[in-house]
Amino acid sequence: QVQLVESGGGLVQAGGSLRLSCKASGRTFSRYAVGWFRQALEKEREFVATVGRSGDSTYYADSVKERSTISRDDAKNVVYLQMNSLKPEDTAVYYCAVGFVEGSRWSESYAYWGQGTQVTVSS
Repeated sequence: QVQLVESGGGLVQAGGSLRLSCKASGRTFSRYAVGWFRQALEKEREFVATVGRSGDSTYYADSVKERSTISRDDAKNVVYLQMNSLKPEDTAVYYCAVGFVEGSRWSESYAYWGQGTQVTVSS
């Protein structure tokens, strides 16, 4: 089993940046693909980005791909999501999750989830 803890969220003005972190417990973190999802108030959870086991394969939602970078540091058991040029519509709770399917945009592909970190972007 893998336990995930997200951090790095907060309140930021539009146009600002945040780096979200997803810290995993356990020694098998490198075996998993890692995804970031988000859920805004009264909306369904949506895919944001994912990184494969090697760290070389990354995929992004169209809404963030020009403004975001996902990366992983398996030595630290951490995955990062750097988000720039933030917009009010990026406001959501951001979740990280791990699974065995590379490149998946579907939440059903991910077996373990963190509790989320709140990102609020003010206009």
